[in-house]
Amino acid sequence: MRWFIKQETFRRPAAELKQAIAAHKRWVADCRQQGIEISSGFLVDGEGKPGGGGLLLLQASDYDAALTLIQHDPMLLSGGVEWELQEWISSVGQLGTDAPSQSFTR
Repeated sequence: MRWFIKQETFRRPAAELKQAIAAHKRWVADCRQQGIEISSGFLVDGEGKPGGGGLLLLQASDYDAALTLIQHDPMLLSGGVEWELQEWISSVGQLGTDAPSQSFTR
């Protein structure tokens, strides 16, 4: 399986997207229950303030399969985000449950 990243930028204030965000979280949880490797999170600025957008990481067999999956994402369906889907090819390191966790400090 290959890794894909969907990056999104909010077109409207986060407060206006609350329902879409809640539906998105349910959708991701449903995907995970179906065995899909997927994780979603939001972006924050240098001061830790959220509101600009988010990232979705997922595994799929190919780009078309990843695109088909994210086309059901409530964030996309809401029209409240601009988004881009790209395949991510790891060149150093490994993602997975057996990878050690890292702590970073500034």
